[in-house]
Amino acid sequence: MAGTESKKAVEKITSVDPAKKKPVPKAASKTAKLNVLPTFSTAFLMTKFGDIPTYTFSMKVRDVVTISYVAVRGKDDEVGAVQRPLSIRRINDIKSYIMDGNTFFNSFILNWTDENYSPAFAASAVIKIPLQTAAAQVIDGQHRLAGLEQAMEADPAIGDRDILVTLCVGLTTKQAARIFLNINTEQRPVPKSLIFDLFGEVIDDENHATNRATDLARELNDDPTSPLYKLLKFPGSPRGQGYIELSTFVASIKDHLKPPTGTFYTYKLKTLDTQRQAVWNFFRCIRDYYSNAKIWDGNKNPFIKAAGFNGAMDFFFDSLIKRCAEKGSFSIKTMKDFISLDTEGLITWDQLQGQDGKTARKKIRDLLESNLLNSLPDQEHYEF
Repeated sequence: MAGTESKKAVEKITSVDPAKKKPVPKAASKTAKLNVLPTFSTAFLMTKFGDIPTYTFSMKVRDVVTISYVAVRGKDDEVGAVQRPLSIRRINDIKSYIMDGNTFFNSFILNWTDENYSPAFAASAVIKIPLQTAAAQVIDGQHRLAGLEQAMEADPAIGDRDILVTLCVGLTTKQAARIFLNINTEQRPVPKSLIFDLFGEVIDDENHATNRATDLARELNDDPTSPLYKLLKFPGSPRGQGYIELSTFVASIKDHLKPPTGTFYTYKLKTLDTQRQAVWNFFRCIRDYYSNAKIWDGNKNPFIKAAGFNGAMDFFFDSLIKRCAEKGSFSIKTMKDFISLDTEGLITWDQLQGQDGKTARKKIRDLLESNLLNSLPDQEHYEF
């Protein structure tokens, strides 16, 4: 029965697409040589997101897992790649949520990209979907699907659950980005500056640098694994929460985030993810040194003060980022090789109190710069 159904699905590629009111183009001549796939048939509801036709229906979890895949922006070189890298912590949390008997009522949004097989539409508002592996990009729901897949491995019965799918066909990257941003700005807030990463070449946003700096601050402040977790103070924050003012963070980094000449762009760190990870790794290095000396947690930490934080950022942008780029690595290990602080010579805030902000800022920068200068060759080893 499945084989008969599959044959019909391949043959009906030329049936009428109700959104376009014209025949869907036939697959290439090699279609006849393609493997005959099982298909999934169901009634659907057609709607439009602006000018984009969408088809909504319910489908078994195991079938959605089969046909879907994640295309990550900046990593996968294909049309429609707008997703961020998967978070293992979120996937595990979702798996636990599902194993506790919960499910999802909101739709999983997919973009069909496979060029050899295509959904077929019957006149009676029935869609036939070839169950081809990795045929549709996930536009929304990547973590939920990954959680469902892990839960299904633990309990195969979960694969028989129904979930709601909204399918698009052949979206461009810009169309996929519009849908992605529309969903995520309405549900779980996503960085405003992400729009520049998705299609920056057609977006002229004079507020980009400020938005990106604020987005970086939020991501570094809100993640419990971040070295700056809860150290930044946002407007409206409860009394006593945070130390480094948001305005201090933004002012220290904003000019370096202006494309195409800002420091980040000069050294090819163009996306939110790479910019965040570079700053994250830098402060992770500093935190490790100061934590080992039992100075990080408490008022002796100079980096939770404006002068100390600005001194660190001066060093990062004026010296460290160039060295890391030359070495082709922004890893924690690489940064520690350059910084290599002596725990006996760490500067505390007690030593900076009473000094003006400019002097204190320079002392922190000089501290971080000291190993870089010591690593330079002597004069007689230079070539002229």
